[in-house]
Amino acid sequence: MSEHVGVLTTFSREDRARYRDKVRRCLDVFAEMLRESRFDTDRPMTGLELELNLVDAGRLPTMRNAEVLAAIADPSFQTELGQFNLEINVAPRRLAGTGLTAFEESVRASLNAADRAARGVGAQLVMIGILPTLRPEHLTAGTLSASPRYQQLNEQIFAARGEDLRISINGVERLAVTADAITPEAACTSTQFHLQVSPAQFADYWNAAQVIAGCQVALGANSPLFFGRELWRETRIPLFQQATDTRAEEIKAQGVRPRVWFGERWITSVFDLFEENVRYFPALLPVCDPEDPATALASGDVPKLAELRLHNGTVYRWNRPVYDVLRGRPHLRVENRVLPAGPTVLDTIANGAFYFGLVRALAEADRPLWSQMSFSAAEENFVTGARHGIDAHVFWPGLGYLPVTELVLRRLLPLAHHGLDRWGVDPAERDRLLGIIEQRCLTGRNGASWQVATLHRLESADHLDRPAALREVVRHYVELMHSNRPVHEWPIP
Repeated sequence: MSEHVGVLTTFSREDRARYRDKVRRCLDVFAEMLRESRFDTDRPMTGLELELNLVDAGRLPTMRNAEVLAAIADPSFQTELGQFNLEINVAPRRLAGTGLTAFEESVRASLNAADRAARGVGAQLVMIGILPTLRPEHLTAGTLSASPRYQQLNEQIFAARGEDLRISINGVERLAVTADAITPEAACTSTQFHLQVSPAQFADYWNAAQVIAGCQVALGANSPLFFGRELWRETRIPLFQQATDTRAEEIKAQGVRPRVWFGERWITSVFDLFEENVRYFPALLPVCDPEDPATALASGDVPKLAELRLHNGTVYRWNRPVYDVLRGRPHLRVENRVLPAGPTVLDTIANGAFYFGLVRALAEADRPLWSQMSFSAAEENFVTGARHGIDAHVFWPGLGYLPVTELVLRRLLPLAHHGLDRWGVDPAERDRLLGIIEQRCLTGRNGASWQVATLHRLESADHLDRPAALREVVRHYVELMHSNRPVHEWPIP
């Protein structure tokens, strides 16, 4: 969530009608810009955003993001939805040469400095998909960050629903709770990879990202515990979907699409995604910008398309299109939102290497994989990967159903290797980072499997009750996270 809305306001029917009209005009102008190829494609950049949790000395969430941000005093750190969350936006860079190592060094330096500042106000940073020590009392309307945008989003989602949120997740154990605020969404902390692409390539890259989403989430799962229950290996996926659902039960039964959305078809143009947003989803935040996009375009300016971008920011696709303007030039990005945060910076960058290499290889393949695979098969892989993590079995064209680790070792790592070569990544860097993905597959250990194995060990060997065991899981996790040893090497305490 990076688009900001000013002071808290109520929206009238006229506001909504004006906004709908404005969004459609933005869409027309966007179509014209695509026809005229007015986009920056010269030096494609990649970017990275990381969401973080804050804990106190007892390993419980601490509502101190305002104090921590003041102590960090770095504009690349920002608030997130909950008062126990932060986000870091890492400066974009090119992958060629040692770009991935530069990302790693930059993130580690920023996080180390931020953690020192946080400790000065009695908090610590944790990079994890869902903090295991979260309790219902940490996720109330009172723990939303003090930003008008978040308050407004909360009000609009509940106004659309007309009833409390029901969160129901059946995994290894079962959870059924209700919530009167969108704060459960704040439990979900993720890693977002950005990839700048040309309009002509966009559909191929987005389709490729959708194809591999299930494998990404299976390998990178790091959210097995929520409200003291062991649920899915990547519980963040169903939790995020339910925590931002604007649909009452009857509306779901009518087949209305959820705002957290995998999608429903392969695309032929980036326009397809923005057009779906406008066609299927009513405005959550109908705030109009004074700019007339058609006038701006006609006068040779680059339109901001503010309403189209704000609306896009309230449709939570797992692979989201982004239109942005930088130094007076418009560009397009695929924003990959599949992965949880953590466990270490090194694991995060290895996940990035796997993603950037694999999407490039698939997007440039002679015969697109999505021409051999139904969209529903990709979505099924995504759900299966989230539910079962590194133990998942997924479908792949020509291979049928097989363990995700076998698919990665046999087929996907060689493709990622080739894709990183196409980006011009240094061979030693390529081998080091993809070697981490390979070892994760060979050991069967990722963040989720480590958390669960550690929890079970603490409960059985140390006879700890669940709350005490969860605090110990976080204590060990934070120590190992700072070691920057990849998670497949983490010992079970």
